[in-house]
Amino acid sequence: MSQTLLEREGEHPQDVVDERDGRRIVVLDSARWVDGRNTDTDVVVPASYVGVLPARMMAIHRPRGVIGHDACVGKDAAGIAGLWYLEALGIPSATAAGMTAEMGNGRDLWEHGVISYVNYPAEIIGVRPGMAVREAAFLLRDTDATDVEVGNKIRREVVEEHPSGRRTVVTDSIVWALPEDEGRSVLVTAGHTGRSGASFLLEANPWGFICHDGGMSKNRSGITGLKTTEDAGLAGATIDGTTAPIGDAFRGYAEGRISACNGPAEARGVAVGMTVAEAAHRLLVGGEG
Repeated sequence: MSQTLLEREGEHPQDVVDERDGRRIVVLDSARWVDGRNTDTDVVVPASYVGVLPARMMAIHRPRGVIGHDACVGKDAAGIAGLWYLEALGIPSATAAGMTAEMGNGRDLWEHGVISYVNYPAEIIGVRPGMAVREAAFLLRDTDATDVEVGNKIRREVVEEHPSGRRTVVTDSIVWALPEDEGRSVLVTAGHTGRSGASFLLEANPWGFICHDGGMSKNRSGITGLKTTEDAGLAGATIDGTTAPIGDAFRGYAEGRISACNGPAEARGVAVGMTVAEAAHRLLVGGEG
């Protein structure tokens, strides 16, 4: 062959399904068919898994956004691992659930796919699991992504408020505690509760906390901070790493269960096996029920 498959970009089939103000939504059967025609302005919808390899193939062309297939996630989450590769480059990306769309069939993905996972740049645009691929693609095309440099990656939401003025705040890391949280907020975060995590907790001094157990780890080092905080009178518990991923406090709050807690948290009614949402409520009300 005079040209390799990598060089024959003009022959890659691309199906432009919608266009507005010079921005296009382009459906493809393969991530390999994303090329220089898609740089900056196109949301590409390829029916490939969004692993690291396809992500590398697409990232060099810098599309506006990506929606692919999750390959039913698979071992080591290999079917979606490229979402975070693309996130690091600031490219909003999502996947469709493997049982809602055929692999290798871009049209089926476009017409029937339902979003399963999103990265942070896509999330801040408004893409959500359960959304139709079509709807998500229009959002990615028509909405400019917020700057996603590290300083702007703080996710923070008040999920419950108490008549006393206390509240439960979900945020991904204890290092994102604010001065206003001291003595007032139950902080549900997703960093580990090891030695260094405990130092951040003592510095923030919230009303209570729930952090991640880091899979417990060697010598139960993922939760050693429970003892340190107990000695300081700070009520806290940890999220079971088998129930929610480390680093995502919102999934921890929605899906997680408690794996361990310290004495002050037990005194407020927190128990191992309890949902994180219920434990956070009990920490908030402080034994009132």
